[in-house]
Amino acid sequence: MNPDPETVDPIITESDFQKFREFFYRKTGIQFDSSKRYFVDKRLVERIAATGTGSFRGYFMLLRFQVNGDELQALTNLMTVNETYFFREEYQFQCLVGSLLPEIVARKTDRRPIRIWVMPSSSGEEPYSIAIYLLERWVGIHHWDVEIIASDIDTRILAQARQGLYSQRSVQYLPPDYLKRYFKRRAEGYQISDDLRQSVEFTRVNLSERADTRNYRDFDVIFCRNLLIYFDDVSRKTATETFYDALLPGGFICLGHSESMSRSSSLYKVRKFTNAIVYQRPLETP
Repeated sequence: MNPDPETVDPIITESDFQKFREFFYRKTGIQFDSSKRYFVDKRLVERIAATGTGSFRGYFMLLRFQVNGDELQALTNLMTVNETYFFREEYQFQCLVGSLLPEIVARKTDRRPIRIWVMPSSSGEEPYSIAIYLLERWVGIHHWDVEIIASDIDTRILAQARQGLYSQRSVQYLPPDYLKRYFKRRAEGYQISDDLRQSVEFTRVNLSERADTRNYRDFDVIFCRNLLIYFDDVSRKTATETFYDALLPGGFICLGHSESMSRSSSLYKVRKFTNAIVYQRPLETP
């Protein structure tokens, strides 16, 4: 039987914290500063108890040398924050429909689908919001196939996203007719329709692992909102270069309202539209 947290050696020294922080950063690109000590320590103690390793030293050995990486994934799931809701920062969806997609389809020379990548997916509110917005607000949806791929490093949250079951808080900003049209009322909350759940592909991706991202290519639009704020300058630069490679020439990336490419990369062109500022991979010169 695994011990309770109360029976675990609770001492995590400053040296332990630094060792863990550097290891976790190398593996995920996420860096915790000293202000996050309580958050990190609490979750480490929880996993030390769950694994029966008894102390930070034993647990850290497991993290470093476990071949299948299951415990690192379990800890990553616990360490990542996944709080969002439907139609969050709606102005970017307005920009997508009113400005980005018309520009994209105007230069498409074939009938390949429009491809949208959402990273991180969190519990699914953002990719499903995009699907709903396209169905309700974009006339081109009747003429173009759209592929929405949503990715996250957290396997637990991906399972939740695929299930598509949400609380009243998550759907509070949806128009009532959208809620009626695209959701079914359940005892546990609101479940998104089968058709919408099948319209989004959810995948596990670690942006810090080249093997995870090398096959993500030819996207027209990327939504990466409120992720880069958890990265330091080096990891942020790596992530923006990964997104650059994933975009088609002329493709767009939308960041969170408090994020900017100015400190991360000079690869992108800043585009100021009526609803939002977005970043564009420049069109290649013939």
